[in-house]
Amino acid sequence: MMNENNYNHPLRLLKWKGNLSKVAFQEEQIFCVLLKLDQPIYVLDDHDRLGYTVEGSLSKADNRILEEGERQLAAYLPPLTLQQLGDETFCSTYGCRYAYYGGAMANAISSEEMVIALGKAGLMGSFGAAGLSLPRIEKAIHTIKAALPNGPYLFNLINSPNEPAVEQNTVELYLKHEIRAIEASAYLGITLPLVQYRVSGLIVDEQGMPQPRNRIIAKVSRKEVAKHFLLPPATDLVQQLLAAGKITAQQAALAEAVPMADDITVEADSGGHTDNRPLVLALPAIIALRDEIQAEKKYPRMVRIGAGGGIGTPAAAYAALQLGAAYLVSGSVNQSCVESGTSDHVKKSLSQMEMTDVAMAPAADMFEMGVKVQVLKRGTMFAMRALKLYELYVRYGSLEEIPAEEREKIEKQIFKRTLEEVWEETQRFFSQRDASQIERARRDPKQKMALVFRWYLGLSSQWAVLGEKGREVDYQIWCGPSLGAFNDWVRGSYLAEPEQRHVADVALHLLSGAAYLRRLHTLADYGIPVAASWFNAYRPFSPLV
Repeated sequence: MMNENNYNHPLRLLKWKGNLSKVAFQEEQIFCVLLKLDQPIYVLDDHDRLGYTVEGSLSKADNRILEEGERQLAAYLPPLTLQQLGDETFCSTYGCRYAYYGGAMANAISSEEMVIALGKAGLMGSFGAAGLSLPRIEKAIHTIKAALPNGPYLFNLINSPNEPAVEQNTVELYLKHEIRAIEASAYLGITLPLVQYRVSGLIVDEQGMPQPRNRIIAKVSRKEVAKHFLLPPATDLVQQLLAAGKITAQQAALAEAVPMADDITVEADSGGHTDNRPLVLALPAIIALRDEIQAEKKYPRMVRIGAGGGIGTPAAAYAALQLGAAYLVSGSVNQSCVESGTSDHVKKSLSQMEMTDVAMAPAADMFEMGVKVQVLKRGTMFAMRALKLYELYVRYGSLEEIPAEEREKIEKQIFKRTLEEVWEETQRFFSQRDASQIERARRDPKQKMALVFRWYLGLSSQWAVLGEKGREVDYQIWCGPSLGAFNDWVRGSYLAEPEQRHVADVALHLLSGAAYLRRLHTLADYGIPVAASWFNAYRPFSPLV
């Protein structure tokens, strides 16, 4: 009910007229009205109570005398569609309906099926190409292009400091098949293949301005890394590409006027590679850095800043948008969905986890650098065992230096075979993937130890994806605490079981819940009393897809 002192509020100059039987006064009825996001909502002052309705009409209140069927307007909520959440230019750039995409998860966990399902629902997905062979990635390209000839979709490109040839070959494959948008992840700096992808797609538009055909969405957690993507590519890298004939002189010149990325996803406390940054600190800081560089560079198209990591509930999605995120990125919550490329065992484990059931563990692809990934702790010993291997790597200079007792323990408990057998398998693997790794290991005993230990770290994620029997306690399952929060939110609903979780349906529920929360906060801004229970009232009652 509006206070008598609020009669000078502009809304008090309007009155509502309509059928009072269509006005909701009870909490359950009001909730149903608030969920009609695509319709305007009138909040009416009915003397000792407030009513909510989408029916009726407004007219000017010339005086305080109300006729039959008329009520004073207390608040007005305009229609709020899901397309209004985030930056509309994100949608126009990538050809999607909603400012939201499903982030990449390696080993095709974010599978072709996931990317296609999101794309057909007007969302966007990023295929998890990391860890896959080139033929496997090429197969995914054909499948996704056939299903989504006009998009939207992304393909992941992961930084590979220990295997630069893999990154280069992946870029060449993307250029060959004209993949026009990629998601760059785990980068610590800008690499030559990444610059090649960006600059080789530069053209001049009708206004004579540089136009990037090859778009990059970069996932970052740190300001110093974000800065690399907010600036044009380094001149020395551009000149290397020009000298090698991989770009034209015109493209080299155009490169000076464009940033490395079109969009930057601020990756907070996510699954996989993460610095566990709090989104409430990282997102505003990187937005401020973007604004600072934009003021200096005056790019024709400003780099958008989105949010990923921790987006597992409507409240988290709403909070990220209120912090200024231009778009949202989900990850962990998608891994338990039907379309996820991981095993049913993993999906079931993820659907039962709590927010605290996560741990940090050494990353397979950046093991020597001490980089860590966030994984599921519940039901698996991977994190503890991987950490043990990293401790041995730091402490000793070669496999031969490891004490016999320690060696026997890791052979029996972790590898389940001798280190010599692991080394033989490792050589066979890298002889096909990157033979230079074997040559380095033969010259450097510590590098050999790293490759042997990476055998476990690399296979543990594949065991999880394939559901390898007998290796369940060694499954490496990438996820962040957001999935635990999601499980809390959907408990008691049809989405509690992984068999009912479809990736596009989950996305639309997160967005719908965020829009619902925005309506509640708008009411509060009007001074309308909002019950605390209303903020937790949105639940996924039925599928939206």
